[in-house]
Amino acid sequence: MSLEIYVDADACPVKDEIQKVAARHRLKTIMVSDGGIRPSQDPLVQIIVVSQGADAADDWIVETIGQGDIVITNDIPLADRCIKSGALAIRPNGKAFPEDSIGMALATRNLMTDLRESGQITGGPAPFSKQDRSRFLQALETAIQSRR
Repeated sequence: MSLEIYVDADACPVKDEIQKVAARHRLKTIMVSDGGIRPSQDPLVQIIVVSQGADAADDWIVETIGQGDIVITNDIPLADRCIKSGALAIRPNGKAFPEDSIGMALATRNLMTDLRESGQITGGPAPFSKQDRSRFLQALETAIQSRR
């Protein structure tokens, strides 16, 4: 079994960091997007462009990802589906989606969506920071080491 990294690449702020860490470990990295992602010169980086549409990239990742692989995503439903396939899911801010509490994360996401839609909550998440980037690099390195 070879470890691969899958990236939900639309709006992912750490694509460059993923490629640097993956190159150091000689790991295949699959960037999945519905368009607008620049090609990589690295032969270990594969760009997959899926048809546009809700969940097209998510569905491709879930159908392809293997047990023990790593997925980088902010998408909680995608993380849940990947975890159920035996993969590890990490947010771009370095926080892992814990297997034992992904159901709670899904419930919280759904509640927050309902509150935003009703106008009870406005605004979004905090801006992406240098600390988030640093935490991500450490989390990805740790995940790779633990999966090997």
